[in-house]
Amino acid sequence: MIEVKDLVKNYGSHRAVRNVSFTVEPGHIYGFLGPNGAGKSTTMNIKTGTLAATSGSVTINGHDIYGDPLAAKKCIGYLPEIPPLYPDMDPEEYLSFVGSAKGLRGSELAAQIEEVMELTGLTDVRRRMIRNLSKGYRQRVGIAQAMLGDPEIIILDEPTVGLDPKQIIEIRELIRSLGKKHTVILSSHILSEISAVCDHVIIIAKGRIVADDMLDRLESRYSSDCRLELLLRASEAEGRSLLSRLSPLCAEAELLPSSEQGTVLLSLRYEKGRDIRAAVYGQIQKSGLTLLSMIPRIKTLEDIFLELTAAENADSEEEHFTASVDSHDTDGTDSETDTGEGGDDYKPLFG
Repeated sequence: MIEVKDLVKNYGSHRAVRNVSFTVEPGHIYGFLGPNGAGKSTTMNIKTGTLAATSGSVTINGHDIYGDPLAAKKCIGYLPEIPPLYPDMDPEEYLSFVGSAKGLRGSELAAQIEEVMELTGLTDVRRRMIRNLSKGYRQRVGIAQAMLGDPEIIILDEPTVGLDPKQIIEIRELIRSLGKKHTVILSSHILSEISAVCDHVIIIAKGRIVADDMLDRLESRYSSDCRLELLLRASEAEGRSLLSRLSPLCAEAELLPSSEQGTVLLSLRYEKGRDIRAAVYGQIQKSGLTLLSMIPRIKTLEDIFLELTAAENADSEEEHFTASVDSHDTDGTDSETDTGEGGDDYKPLFG
């Protein structure tokens, strides 16, 4: 459906996107995840044809995003991070304008406007000026314009930024409903949002793809072990004595600092798929200590994200240091060869 191959984007001497390649298949809600400055929005803008790449290619349903932009963009509905709204229009007027720009006319345009307003909950505010709408409703207007033309792919860049908790829940429900009919790509750095909405995750860090897999497989791959945290009413000496009894039950056992006076905190690491709680509790009973809490700690998407992005940051820093040393060892000049070609070459949103 979408194939991104060897994508590179330079801004002067800064390389924002580094040989990015991935494929988007139909029938999924994709989470495009990364820290601020990772290259998410740049990749999204290139993928939708609103920003030129330095090199590489993007094809959408077999159409090159630059060689055949009209055909490619008909397959896409796009909500940028800042919704392209006209505050002096009302939602119905704005959607009519966008629909016309997408080539819709007459009864077809009217029918689609009614459909997207109903799906996004805009019917009751259809005649209210956009500038007077809450941010949540403005996001709904932005999503509604992306849905016009019934595109196969809906691309949403940070759709819940700045919303209150109630609005976030409502927008997430809307995204889930879109996933029943469309392939959805959701760009975000909010980890709970990706976990709640998406079934496939692509993680980008320092302009490189560091993970691309189904969410459950990704969690399984990086969660080969589990942790069990025990809070006990005990002295440090009693805690260490219990730790020696528990060590045979797990791969690793350690005593951690506890913020609560008169208690100790033990952390046990064990293989995923085992359940050591009953055996651990039996040893605690034998010790005569009071167990205050027993909390399993399973690696989350947040843990995986931090692990992958930290590793990429370390690799990038080492690469930068090596390049700097090499350049100064030759002639004392900067060896960066990025040309910045296409740095500000934007394309029209509607082709």
